Amino acid sequence: MRVSSAVSLFFVAGAVCNATPTSYKDLEIEIPNSASRDLFEAGEQLAKLAAFAQESTNQILAAAAATDGNQNKGICNINNVAVRKEWGDLSHKERKAYTDAVICLQSKKARTPPSLVPGARSRFDDWVAAHINQTQTIHYTGIFLAWHRYFTWEYEQALRNECNYTGYQPYWDWTKTAATGLETSPIFDGSEFSMSGNGEHIANQSAYVVLGDSNGVDEIIAPSGTGGGCVTSGPFKDMTVNLGPVQLLLPGNQTIANGDGLSYNPRCLKRDLTWEINRRYANATTVVDTLIKSDINDFQLTLQGMPDTGELGAHGGGHFTFGGDAGRDLYISPGEPLFFLHHAMVDRTWWMFQSFDPATRTGAGGIAGTATWLNEPASANTTLDTELDLGYAAGEVRKMSELMSTIAGPFCYIYL
Repeated sequence: MRVSSAVSLFFVAGAVCNATPTSYKDLEIEIPNSASRDLFEAGEQLAKLAAFAQESTNQILAAAAATDGNQNKGICNINNVAVRKEWGDLSHKERKAYTDAVICLQSKKARTPPSLVPGARSRFDDWVAAHINQTQTIHYTGIFLAWHRYFTWEYEQALRNECNYTGYQPYWDWTKTAATGLETSPIFDGSEFSMSGNGEHIANQSAYVVLGDSNGVDEIIAPSGTGGGCVTSGPFKDMTVNLGPVQLLLPGNQTIANGDGLSYNPRCLKRDLTWEINRRYANATTVVDTLIKSDINDFQLTLQGMPDTGELGAHGGGHFTFGGDAGRDLYISPGEPLFFLHHAMVDRTWWMFQSFDPATRTGAGGIAGTATWLNEPASANTTLDTELDLGYAAGEVRKMSELMSTIAGPFCYIYL
């Protein structure tokens, strides 16, 4: 049922951090009945929901710290938890350290065997290859959220362990750029402290792009952006995209592919920044409307774009906001460095949703879906015992049960 009354937090620390159960101060939050259509008011609603998620998680972590010295050495607690921040909240030095680490990863040799993915040339490509090979089983399935949480976290670990990055994975708050614009924002302004700017403007390109079948059902017609060509400024202006395309959507009703996308096909990184898509599909109203869903099935379908509604959801809205190549190709989308900031925001949204009822939403009650895209063909339900792997990108095979909380299993991080 839709939660519209005050919700008390009664989750015990032992369920998250293996700590001794501890008494808690009751926290309450009024879940809105509906998301405000006014973006300023929706932003205020979202800020309250985010603050609750932070406070409730911090309470669990503080209790874990109180017992850590006695019997739970090394558990995730308030003293050792990593904090992921929005790109605009990082200092110039922190932003530059992040992009330097990404460029470092792009300079290292791939681990994926050439016999499996002949075109993989770098460690960065390992992530693209893993995503290509699993695209049909990690979207509109029961593992969508957990797989991408694990994927993004292992990418963060690679930056830290292989490229000497000392920070944590930043996120892109779609709701901020939906309100302020893209090309003047810290993330897209094209400076050396950004994630690079727009692609070169392509004159006379079609004014629309058909995002057909982006959610398996709907054909959505959206405006094209203000760029379209190679990225010309910022840290990634000289970046090479090596894999794909597999299903690259271009302005007009065009889709191009290079076979299965696994062969070597070097080309520049392209972007087509589209503020209209950000404002329409990934704004504060959209995010609040997603967060107030009563169960995980409605939450994750709304986030990805509920079929038969003509909606992209914030997930699709974010991807198509930056567009270009690799951004408008679902299969090779990690070939765009913005992917990981975007999916950190997807994960932050899930983290907030889980915080409203953690006892349910970090357990079996927080899973819905099967092993196949929109259950076609029909397949087994996803459970806590379902195993996930990242191919040659990184990590070990893990069960869903290990990936349901950001402060349990291999994880120990929160969002600000």
